[in-house]
Amino acid sequence: MAEKCLVNSSCNNSSNNTFSLYCFQKRTTIQSNFRNVSTITCSSFKKGFYIRNNVSPNRAFKSMAYQEKSRFIILESSKRKKVPLFVMMPEDTFGIDTSGNAKIKKIRAIAASLKALKSAGVHGITVEVWWGIVERSSPSEYNWQVYEELFKLISDSGLKLHVALSFHANMHLTTNGKQGVSLPLWIMEIGRLNNDIYYRDRHGFSNHDYLTLGVDRVPIFCGRTALQCYEDFMLSFKKKFEHLMGSIIKEISIGLGPSGELRYPAHPSNDGRWRFPGIGEFQCYDKYMMEDLELVACIEGKPEWGCKGPENAGCYNSVPDGVPFFEYGPESYVSDYGQFFLEWYSGKLLRHADVILEKAAKMLEKYQNDGPDSVLLVAKIAVVYWWYYTGSHPAELTAGYYNTPLRDGYDPLALMLSRHGAALRVSCFEMNDHDMPRGYHCGPEGLLQQIWTVSKERLVQLTGQNETEIFDTQGLMQIIANCYNPHRAGVKSFTYSRMNAKVFIPENWNNFSRFVRHMNLE
Repeated sequence: MAEKCLVNSSCNNSSNNTFSLYCFQKRTTIQSNFRNVSTITCSSFKKGFYIRNNVSPNRAFKSMAYQEKSRFIILESSKRKKVPLFVMMPEDTFGIDTSGNAKIKKIRAIAASLKALKSAGVHGITVEVWWGIVERSSPSEYNWQVYEELFKLISDSGLKLHVALSFHANMHLTTNGKQGVSLPLWIMEIGRLNNDIYYRDRHGFSNHDYLTLGVDRVPIFCGRTALQCYEDFMLSFKKKFEHLMGSIIKEISIGLGPSGELRYPAHPSNDGRWRFPGIGEFQCYDKYMMEDLELVACIEGKPEWGCKGPENAGCYNSVPDGVPFFEYGPESYVSDYGQFFLEWYSGKLLRHADVILEKAAKMLEKYQNDGPDSVLLVAKIAVVYWWYYTGSHPAELTAGYYNTPLRDGYDPLALMLSRHGAALRVSCFEMNDHDMPRGYHCGPEGLLQQIWTVSKERLVQLTGQNETEIFDTQGLMQIIANCYNPHRAGVKSFTYSRMNAKVFIPENWNNFSRFVRHMNLE
């Protein structure tokens, strides 16, 4: 979801009012009701933390040979277990023919690529199963033909499947946004008449990648709610491909938001509104979300809190300094109103995932035996790592992760996943802190460590993925080091994103093949 870090000299890199706060080394328990902490001193925030100074540009920029040697030492000293490696299909796998039906593009090239990946030792293929393809034209009419063909091609190659049930669009991932997969055509027709079925920011701009959480329980989709549409799709998939469950289909991830991730589209890079490292904006201004906020505020006894979101939270490309909501004061995220709003905003996201994963877990109940024919249920979240080493974690807050020095935002998420026996899929395995640009307080490693810690405590399995396109030895070794870190629980599997022509360039293929061999070591 996040773009690769690029230094933007025009951004304000000052950190006058920004704490460089690191994660708890040992998490402290915070009472769920902490509305009376609106006036907190600086020393209060430092309690339980240590201050992390900006990384020196000379720190750890060792030679690649030294880095690789040190990582190999870690790997050899750890207790190794094979990590099944899945490779994601190309983003332009499917096209639409003249009759309006989906087709597999470049099928001969795909068949040859699958054979090469199998020979290299890849375990399986990740396939996005698009709502916009299967239920494309009419509600409750499912056409699985293109996936029957693709799944047979993959299984005939001797590869397993990770199926990603995708309820979002990916138009912006392709050239000029003119190709790719949209939401179902009949959904888009409803959206033309009622634009409030999509997320909306405070300026009135809508995001058409995913339906707003506000319509989860509103029966405006030909008599069905959004949740019922998702459930019907999952049940149709199970009925069609049950004969492959456990034998060929080994993992199923459930799309929960834009890019399949459980988050709000707070950082929309596809239309130019946002660019890295902007803090993003809250996405709750469609009429359905605002009606819910108004209702919850009335129940709280504060009806004045229900008419709008924070008005002092900056804009998409703001930095935290000088933005009152993300600093400390009577109108900030630690105020009574700030805590109320963030609890509501993040809580809507958690309840959305809770309901969908409950239905998915019930669907897969007979395959949850952890045996050779089991199917792993997976949910994906975004790793919003910029501004992580600040007190307010603004980019995480706008994305829906209520993670601050006073509140571990990933613990309630892990607890919810644990109830459903679902694994957590996180990206950025190829990133490290010292390669990030200075001034933006990026913390991919710190954030991964926090997620790892709460997942271990809640007995939630992790699966990994790379965020950026990666072919070089250094990045691939960073993935291996994360997968086999002796101080963490091992990852259940890893998804390499993604298959394309660049993978098979001789130098890249040699690096990738060595990477696969390391992942396959017992």
